[in-house]
Amino acid sequence: MTTQYDCIIIGTGMGALTTACLLSKEGLKCLVLEQNYLVGGCTSSYWRKGFVFESGATTLVGLDENMPLAYLLAEIGVELPVRKLEVPMKIHLKNGQELTRYQDLDQWIAEAERVFGTNNQRPFWEFCYKVSQFVWQTSLQQRFFPPKKLHDFLQCAVNVTPAQLNYARYALFSTEWLLKKYNLQDNVLFREFVNEQLLITAQNYLEEVNVLFGATALCYTNYGNYYIDGGLINLVNPLVNYIEKQGGKVNVRERVENISLQNEIYTVKTNKNNYTANYVVSGIPLNNTIQVYPDTARRWSKKLLKSPELSSAFQMGIGFRCADVSRFTSIHHQIHLENPLPHIGSRSIFVSLSHPQDTTRADQPQQMVASVSTHWHNPENVIVEDKTVFEQIVLKTLVAKGFFEEKDVVYYHSSGQKSWEKWTGRAYGFVGGYPQYKHIKPWQMVEARLDGYKAYQCGDTTYPGQGIPGTVLSGIIAFEKLRADWL
Repeated sequence: MTTQYDCIIIGTGMGALTTACLLSKEGLKCLVLEQNYLVGGCTSSYWRKGFVFESGATTLVGLDENMPLAYLLAEIGVELPVRKLEVPMKIHLKNGQELTRYQDLDQWIAEAERVFGTNNQRPFWEFCYKVSQFVWQTSLQQRFFPPKKLHDFLQCAVNVTPAQLNYARYALFSTEWLLKKYNLQDNVLFREFVNEQLLITAQNYLEEVNVLFGATALCYTNYGNYYIDGGLINLVNPLVNYIEKQGGKVNVRERVENISLQNEIYTVKTNKNNYTANYVVSGIPLNNTIQVYPDTARRWSKKLLKSPELSSAFQMGIGFRCADVSRFTSIHHQIHLENPLPHIGSRSIFVSLSHPQDTTRADQPQQMVASVSTHWHNPENVIVEDKTVFEQIVLKTLVAKGFFEEKDVVYYHSSGQKSWEKWTGRAYGFVGGYPQYKHIKPWQMVEARLDGYKAYQCGDTTYPGQGIPGTVLSGIIAFEKLRADWL
């Protein structure tokens, strides 16, 4: 049996759902296919042993003016019941010092000067914040970036501003250059801080991340950070509901096995059915896309990043008792480790707690959830079967930092690269998207047009880094290019 749709979207990550929502608003009948039993991909939540754990992303950013998620929600008329975080994040340095990453720029600069010294902290952070404002404002002005067709170049030219011409040059310089510019390169404590902060959203270190993306990554706590009760699946579900209300369908447990193009119609074969469509949008990584659509392999082979250039993650979900939830003034923490984790070499862990006022993440009262993650570089070739050593280091670290006592831990489980590959279907189990690399300039990023015809792509390989805002932006760009090309 073959079923006809206007567009088939592969995957239910934030990029794919963004494109599906915007196409649905345009009146197209969309089918969204998800290989997992839950929607959301790396932005989802799942129940286990009385607790709701996040499947990947734990931070919610992008609801400020000129940011992609705010734009998407306004376009489709969806409101989210979010909580604004007063304190976006706390940082625990190796020397025992703690920093609070305040949203207010002046407040944050005072905190940075307290810990790292007064030398050039203010001009450095004021510059980074200006760059971040420019990047987010430009991202919605230049929706045909990177340009490939004449129409793209014309649209970019129409929307170009003097500020864009001025700031574009910083794509040629690394964040390490920026530290040297402000004479901060020899501040060892500050370098370590910057490197670990860049990993959260840019997925790489200061030597590789260009200034445009680096400054934006470093300033994401200077924008609104939010929390949604019940986990980030409650960010995803309203998008799924919107697609279905517009007449589309979202199917889970349906894995795409092959895409082919014949007589200007796409046939998508899954483990359950065959479908045909006028358009296809792949929201899965490029590495996976060319496996199911082999006709695109030659077109994209030089753009693929392999395992040594990518990262998976070690992740733990911990459910624990907490009689005094009010003691947590921040739910997001980055902890710099005294010694790197054995085998995988990670130098920090990221900890996200359930909100103290969210009673939906645990079956029992006075219980909370901690989601812990860290980078696992080169996941295809760095194999660790026994994760017990990682689990014990994480638990001892959190006990030492006062998150809970050992006796308060109710349940925990962990996952590595093999679990990620099984959960997401992503090659090597890599997560976080394509990292930033200095030899890949913004205009050299993977383009939204997949096959040069009516297949497109979005997700964190087409707009790497920057978390949920970046993947949503990738979906907006895919939609805009498809609409301009064909609708």
